[in-house]
Amino acid sequence: MEKSEGISGLIRNSRSGELQKSKSYKWFLLMNVMFGTFMAVLDATVVNTGLPKIMASLGISLDKAQWVITAYMLAMAVTLPTSGWMGDRFGYKRMYFIALFLFTAGSFLCSISPNEDMLIVSRVIQGFGAGFIQPLGLAIITREFPPEQRGIAIGFWSISAAASVSFGPLLGGYIVDHFNWQLIFGINVPVGALAMLFTLLIQAEYKNPVTKKFDLTGFITVTIFLPLTLYTLSEGSDITNSAGWHAPYILVCGAISLIMLTLFIINELTVEAPLIDLRLLANRNFGFSNFIMLFFSLGMFGSTFLLPVYLQNTMGYTAFQAGSVFLPVGIIQGIIAPLSGRIADRINPKLPVIFGALLMGISFWWNSKLSYLTELNYIMISLYIRGVGMGLMFTALAAISLLDVPRDKMAQASSLTNSIRQLGGSLGVAILATILTSRINFHTQEFGVGMNPSSEIYRHTSGNISFYEEHDAGESPSNATGMSRNLILTNLRTQAYIQGIDDDFFLASIVTLAGGLPIIFMRSKKSRFNQDPK
Repeated sequence: MEKSEGISGLIRNSRSGELQKSKSYKWFLLMNVMFGTFMAVLDATVVNTGLPKIMASLGISLDKAQWVITAYMLAMAVTLPTSGWMGDRFGYKRMYFIALFLFTAGSFLCSISPNEDMLIVSRVIQGFGAGFIQPLGLAIITREFPPEQRGIAIGFWSISAAASVSFGPLLGGYIVDHFNWQLIFGINVPVGALAMLFTLLIQAEYKNPVTKKFDLTGFITVTIFLPLTLYTLSEGSDITNSAGWHAPYILVCGAISLIMLTLFIINELTVEAPLIDLRLLANRNFGFSNFIMLFFSLGMFGSTFLLPVYLQNTMGYTAFQAGSVFLPVGIIQGIIAPLSGRIADRINPKLPVIFGALLMGISFWWNSKLSYLTELNYIMISLYIRGVGMGLMFTALAAISLLDVPRDKMAQASSLTNSIRQLGGSLGVAILATILTSRINFHTQEFGVGMNPSSEIYRHTSGNISFYEEHDAGESPSNATGMSRNLILTNLRTQAYIQGIDDDFFLASIVTLAGGLPIIFMRSKKSRFNQDPK
């Protein structure tokens, strides 16, 4: 039979259920998956800049408003591990359409929410959809594209994720400044409707011919472990938790999550049909890639909150201005990602990962030299370097990790990778936030030694400030002395704050560079014993 061409041919093929597809089918499918990925990743970042306006509009405090973000992450964490089995059991087209529907419906409900309770529930619905969209989308791409084209396909798929990361804070800040916070969610509705239409008309259904029994024990344990872990990590360093990590409810939640993790691992390694096939980690490339991804997430996602905090609290940037700084990162990553995929397909996928990890480590080290006098050009150079590093590393790492994974295991592999990335990012935020607080206290005490009134340097500095306040500002001698002391204290606190951020960036640099070391143990060519099944 002659293969049909163009969209009309694709529609006829999808309606008739024929396996024959046009040569352009996989590229139309890639475009459709990119729509869904763009929305899912966008909503993880677009809300951050709009949160103050949401708080003011609904009249809620920060401890309530943070669940607008946390609810989305928790829902994603629950659905990520189940996406592989759901796709295998019910079909990838059906589940991808349901995921888009849940995300779009949740976005619409968010845009009309009259209070915080409905908004949080709507965010949970959004998160359920997003938790399916990303791993199913990646599994669909890796199944439809042959190994020699898989790298460049993942590269183009990465463009949508990169664009969301860059445009999210910028778009969120612009919308809330010029329109209203409801539109942050409302913009997803037409895009989601278009993606659902494309899914119905273009995508052909695929079901795994071998469907395993649902792992209920694994589902229950991971459903308790992941949200509880994210909750523990987010609350442990929260400013409203005065007891910090020693709070009784934090200790209880942490203990329960560890117990659930232990039970989950034991169950997944012993049950006949695991929810998440942890045995895939025994595959050399896939195991090492996820180890790298864990460290990459610890450094990358853990440091993403540092620069906006520095820009707004130290440099006086607005939320929109701070968001605009990240715009070049996604653009550069989007340009580099397909090139990285091309290198991974044609030369050696190790090379982009090595150079990407090196560049990202350099960018974090560059940020460890920030001060209150740092110019914008210096900051932008570090972000340019980071954008190139992310574009090189992520695409090639995804390609090499799936090199020896059979096609029928793609969904399991994708859900496992996404879960590790989600957990690593959350862990990174919690660790760096805790270290930031401790390092600020350390540097405050260290710099406080210089406040000794008998110190010659202190007397000289304080005397010069007092002289200026008294003779040039017209203050009385007593006021001038008090103002000089307050100015010195304010400067020391600012210096300690910046130094703490610098320490965090330095740690992120070390973690990123150390996490890239396992790449030397990975295979760069497909094993002849692990070919894709025909």
